Amino acid sequence: MYDGTLGVLGAIAAVKGLQKADFKPKRPIEVLFFTSEEPTRFGFGCIGSRGMAGTLTAQLLDEKLDENATSFKDAATAVKYGGNSHQDILAQTKVSHGKISAFVELHIEQGPLLEREGLQIGVVTAIAAPASFRVQFNGDGGHAGALLMPDRHDPVLAAAEVALHVEKEVKAAGARDTVGTTGAWHVLSNNINSVPREARIEIDIRDIDLARRDGVVQSVLDKVKAVAEERGVSCWVDMINQDPPATSAHQVVNAVLSATKQLGLSHKQMVSRAYHDSLFMAQIAPAGMIFIPCRNGWSHRPDEFSSAADIENGVKTLALTLAELAGSAGPDKTEL
Repeated sequence: MYDGTLGVLGAIAAVKGLQKADFKPKRPIEVLFFTSEEPTRFGFGCIGSRGMAGTLTAQLLDEKLDENATSFKDAATAVKYGGNSHQDILAQTKVSHGKISAFVELHIEQGPLLEREGLQIGVVTAIAAPASFRVQFNGDGGHAGALLMPDRHDPVLAAAEVALHVEKEVKAAGARDTVGTTGAWHVLSNNINSVPREARIEIDIRDIDLARRDGVVQSVLDKVKAVAEERGVSCWVDMINQDPPATSAHQVVNAVLSATKQLGLSHKQMVSRAYHDSLFMAQIAPAGMIFIPCRNGWSHRPDEFSSAADIENGVKTLALTLAELAGSAGPDKTEL
């Protein structure tokens, strides 16, 4: 309810606040909202911002279908922003480098640090990026009683070894910003009286340091091959995405810091460990983010919540940040 929605409605409210304050920008201020930031329908996220940044290919979109075998083109056409082809859609979407002077995104933290430390605003300095991939192991399967232990080639146990290796390697990296999750499991035949014949897991490894993250990824991929050989199962890997992390632009960070000072809000500079559209917009424009606290750090669950007071702080911080980045064509001071 707050994840993403805050960025859209908050941006509209920030611009409305500037208009009420009779602020006249030197550069135009525009509100953007993107399609498919969450990787739920077509298997990968940030489709809109990837398209604007020019990192999305028609070939990739051609290959993606949702669970009902609907193409992205057909889905986009159904809501009136499609095109004759995926290439046509991307050509209309791409924005050239330098056309946008700055990009700022307001978001809930999706973690517990601001609330835990009693702080009002998070000034994002970097955005971690995930390397996400699927691993599938295939074994023989069989009857849970009749198939003796020496004769088993269990793909679930192979997957379990890999999941434990993810945890081991992430911890061994020795950095707080390195995280790994084996968050999706699919098992066939998934019966208590059957030895599994297939196990597919999906792994997400994130960091703000590209080399460190990719080192963990390579270690996991090596483990997949080794485990498959040891347990006598076949395997394949499908890399979903392996995007580079982003560093917030100094000019945006400084503008957010200036806004918090003007408003008298407590704050800290911090890393975003979730990835956002800013990750891709940073490839074509100076970009940054503003975080507000969310209750218990909870997100991606029904009880996700941020208070009205925290939302107001975020919107005001965004408004003053936009005012500084856009520059004033009128009086120097803007009061909201």
